[in-house]
Amino acid sequence: MSALLQDLRYALRQLRKSPGFTIVAMLILALGIGANTAIFSLLDQVLLRSLPVKDPGRLVQLESVGSDSGHVSSWGGDDHLYFSYPMYRDLRDKNSVFDGILARTPAQVGVQYHKESKLTMAELVTGNYFQVLGLQPVAGRLITPSDDQVQERDPVAVLSYEYWSQRFGGDRGILNATISINGHPFTVVGVAPPGFRSVVVGDQPSLFIPMMMKPEVTPGWNDLEKHRSRWLNIIGRLKPGESIGTAEAGLEPLWKSLRQEELKEIHDHSDKFVERFVAKSKITLLDAKRGFSPLRDQIRTPLLIVMGMVVLVIVIACANLASLLLVRAAGRTREMSVRYSLGAKRGRIVQQLLMEGMLLGIGGGLLGLSLAPAITSLLLHRMFAEASSLPFNAGLDFRVFAFNLMVGILAGLVFSLVPAIEFWRPDLTTALKQQASTATTGQSRMKKIFVGVQIVLSVLLLFGAGLFVRTMKNLRSVDLGFRPDHLLTFSIDPTLAGYDKDRSFALNHRLLDTMKALPGVMSVAGTDDPELAGNDAGTNITVAGIPESGQDDTDVEREQVTPGYFATLDMPLVAGRVLSDQDNRPDAARAAVINETFAKKWFASPQQAVGRYYGLGGGPTVKTDIQIVGVVRDNKHSDLRTPSKPTGFLALDRDTDRRRFYTTYYLRTVSAPDALMGSVRSAVQQIDPKLVLDDFHSMDDQIDTQLNTEKLVTFLATCFGALATLLCAVGLYGVLAFSAAQRTREIGIRMALGADRVAVLRMMLGEVGRLLLISFVVAIPIAVAGGRLMRNQLFGVSNHDPLTLLSVTAIIVLVVLAAALLPVRRAAAVEPMKALRYE
Repeated sequence: MSALLQDLRYALRQLRKSPGFTIVAMLILALGIGANTAIFSLLDQVLLRSLPVKDPGRLVQLESVGSDSGHVSSWGGDDHLYFSYPMYRDLRDKNSVFDGILARTPAQVGVQYHKESKLTMAELVTGNYFQVLGLQPVAGRLITPSDDQVQERDPVAVLSYEYWSQRFGGDRGILNATISINGHPFTVVGVAPPGFRSVVVGDQPSLFIPMMMKPEVTPGWNDLEKHRSRWLNIIGRLKPGESIGTAEAGLEPLWKSLRQEELKEIHDHSDKFVERFVAKSKITLLDAKRGFSPLRDQIRTPLLIVMGMVVLVIVIACANLASLLLVRAAGRTREMSVRYSLGAKRGRIVQQLLMEGMLLGIGGGLLGLSLAPAITSLLLHRMFAEASSLPFNAGLDFRVFAFNLMVGILAGLVFSLVPAIEFWRPDLTTALKQQASTATTGQSRMKKIFVGVQIVLSVLLLFGAGLFVRTMKNLRSVDLGFRPDHLLTFSIDPTLAGYDKDRSFALNHRLLDTMKALPGVMSVAGTDDPELAGNDAGTNITVAGIPESGQDDTDVEREQVTPGYFATLDMPLVAGRVLSDQDNRPDAARAAVINETFAKKWFASPQQAVGRYYGLGGGPTVKTDIQIVGVVRDNKHSDLRTPSKPTGFLALDRDTDRRRFYTTYYLRTVSAPDALMGSVRSAVQQIDPKLVLDDFHSMDDQIDTQLNTEKLVTFLATCFGALATLLCAVGLYGVLAFSAAQRTREIGIRMALGADRVAVLRMMLGEVGRLLLISFVVAIPIAVAGGRLMRNQLFGVSNHDPLTLLSVTAIIVLVVLAAALLPVRRAAAVEPMKALRYE
């Protein structure tokens, strides 16, 4: 122990003797380790951390395999992760493999308290939700099975801890108080525990409400007794000792019997459908200890790519410091040789060198730890720029601290091993004779290797950054199929303000007329399925005149719009006509406008599609009474990357059976859309102060929001590439400057024997050129191979894009030449007589 303390004191004394080197080394490490810590903090929350519930390892999510029929309301993830409430109820009551099984679905609600109304997210949960998760309240009580037995009987709510703290200031007086949700009184009975938000990672419900209160929470959409309406996620807790495999086997007979019962409600089905619906259908169980998360699926790959980049940055930092330590080691050669001559043990010297490295690593790690929260907060705000609150936090915890400490120690050990290896078996006679600043041939070779490593890694990072920059450029210039500029959009759900069906239809017309009358508004339109909002409203169809064999894949996007929709969005008409006011009349024949993908899939061309018919639903009894009156160009609907799906646009007012009346409005403006926001808000408040505008922004801002993840990855990749290149330039400059100083006598002799300055320049630049060439030979194949790992994140550019490779090569060559210029010029400017007297 005393030896370790002596080594610690000696290492501190050595670092104090070289304050410039110590500061530079710790700053380099702080940047690399701080970035790694920040990205790990996000990665841990998104991908690694288990739910803060009791024994999360026993939680599984249910997924169905096989054909389905009916309607699905998806909030993200695969449609097979959604079930009907009757199916949930049967699985809950009849299974023998779970200790408990819960269901949940999100809902947006309007909450009014003390005359202040705000939109917020809620989660409809079954009565056993908190019981299955093993959670306890921080105040009051949680929802219990007795709160969830009869529809609309128990209007109670549990607040999330964050919502309780932020909106109610953590006041326990809110317990048993009444708040208004969608115009209905609810009693607050408790507060959920801190740290728990939802079983859906990334969701932030403010309220938890019993499932049986769904009619009040989602007015106009009940579906609690509909077998063919799937809208619930189901999570179960396995019994102790039950494995996923045995649980799936135990559920199979029950699942098939329940599907057989559901089949009775589906009429006019084919034998092939029955086989897929029952015989080939099954339940699979997915590990749910980390929860269910569509957001995780979206950002998993970008986060892993960014994590890979910051790992490369810390490797470059280690290589840079290793080359600096080799330069420093050259000045300590005589010191180490003297210590060996006086009887110092090899292991003790190596231990002291490793101690110096570990002190630098830990110091740099602590500096990086102080930077990490700010970096994490910046990343979260850029990634979720439009969110009212962040789904993850930027704070540090024990796991992040342990990661930081581990990286700091590991980095210190890695770069301090290099001088340790150099001093493992020194040639004492030669070392004691040679000059203090002279390095061995092995040291010179190793310094060049480390510079080469930095060049290779810089090429990789710059190539990745270049691919993302080009992807970003392509996404911004993609043809949307409509004109996004001067387009203002907002959404209103009148049911959250207490409107019924008839009043919602009347409100829609009044809003359209009011918006049209505003100064600076050219045209107005509305839809129930907004563009570039991540929404999909799919249904299956039957096309008249198409044989049954051609109707296997009949899923289309169903978008309901007001007359003037295509003119407001400036969506070009390809054939026929657009929807008119006449098509909205109840006594008019049903009409639809379709997109080019729809027309080409079933009718070969847009012109041949006009006048043809189709119907909503499948089977021989479906009425194919919807006439196609026009075809418009394909447009980007869900997001900027996804190709256009077959889409049918129907008249909004003709659907009197709409479950919800959430409508998105578009205003084509003369001037900048932001200038009209105040007028629009005032006009809506004059119609009804209880109406709340949601998603209120310009279409350009909406596109920017869609690109938040891509912008963040591009920004980070560019920063990491620039940092790597800078470190590489610094490392190369240090190696060349030291090499030139080492070779002063050699250069003087060459010039004394007749070599001119051009020859010296050629010799030095030739060495740099060979180093560059070898680095490119190694780096380019690795860069192309690495590009394949990122290909799913690219858009409009290949993973081996020649232009990007050429650009990166040119940048690296220019940076290396710039770094080499001063040391090479100094070497060429050596005076022979002075060089021959050089020590």
